[in-house]
Amino acid sequence: MFDTLVIGAGWAGLTAAARLTEAGQRVQVVEKSRGPGGRSATRRDDKNRFDHGAQYFTARSAAFGRQIQQWRDDGWIEKWTPRLAVLGGDGGHRDTENVQRFVAVPGMNGVCRRLAEGLECRFRSRVERLEFEAHWTAMLEDGEVIEARRVLVTAPPAQAAALLGPTHPLHGELAGTVFHPCITLMAAFERALEPRFDAAFVNDDPTLDWIARNSSKPGRSGECWVAHATAEWSRAHLEEDVESLAAALAPALCARLEVPEASLKSVAAHRWRYAQAAAPRQDGVLVHAEQRLVVAGDWLAGSRVEGAWSSGRKAADWLAGTG
Repeated sequence: MFDTLVIGAGWAGLTAAARLTEAGQRVQVVEKSRGPGGRSATRRDDKNRFDHGAQYFTARSAAFGRQIQQWRDDGWIEKWTPRLAVLGGDGGHRDTENVQRFVAVPGMNGVCRRLAEGLECRFRSRVERLEFEAHWTAMLEDGEVIEARRVLVTAPPAQAAALLGPTHPLHGELAGTVFHPCITLMAAFERALEPRFDAAFVNDDPTLDWIARNSSKPGRSGECWVAHATAEWSRAHLEEDVESLAAALAPALCARLEVPEASLKSVAAHRWRYAQAAAPRQDGVLVHAEQRLVVAGDWLAGSRVEGAWSSGRKAADWLAGTG
């Protein structure tokens, strides 16, 4: 039996798992995807690399600032200083030149991959159901069972609610949390472009709200671009197949870059159903003390990568103090 079962190998889950392991607990991490990172995802296509989830991270707290410095010293992350534009009015983006932005290398999932190397992780393993009776039992999709004294769930709230079941005390609170979706376009071009910016916040477009030259980040190569659709457009087109989504978004990106669509080498799309909480909270974690259960995630700490990290730390500290 494990001391703690962590469901989800994103920033929150791996931060907590590493902290608990350092405290002497035996921890099992289970992740349905084929690798760590969650929404800090990186996709490789031939020689191209796309950060198609979180684009970068910043530090607002002293604690996360110290962690960032440690990762920089270890060579896990580097500073990203793009030529940044705001298209269509400032839209609240008045600090674009002053904010220090960081990216993991060689892809945005780099920190999570390194954290996972020191942990007991099972990838491509989906937990279908959780049951509690003196201790936790997790039923996996393949029929295997994992038992643990404590559980940390870092899946999106709707998925966490489904795992716990409709009668669980936390179900209603989790199921009622609203998330905005996001469709991501990944585009590779035949040859190097000469854009007037490396990244842009887009405030005057019903289709796109972010554009980034992925190859402008440290450790990347090729002429690769990532574009995020607006929440409204993403919600309206969420159930369309990814080929249609890519075909619909590609013209919008090319128009912003002022290049012909014929210059594209390849396009692909990815749908994020739970990209960002509509109303992020500041609780840090949700706890059911009697069952030694914690729910964590960026949505409980203001969103952003820093929120996921701080939520994971808070979850670990609580779980380390339970019997």
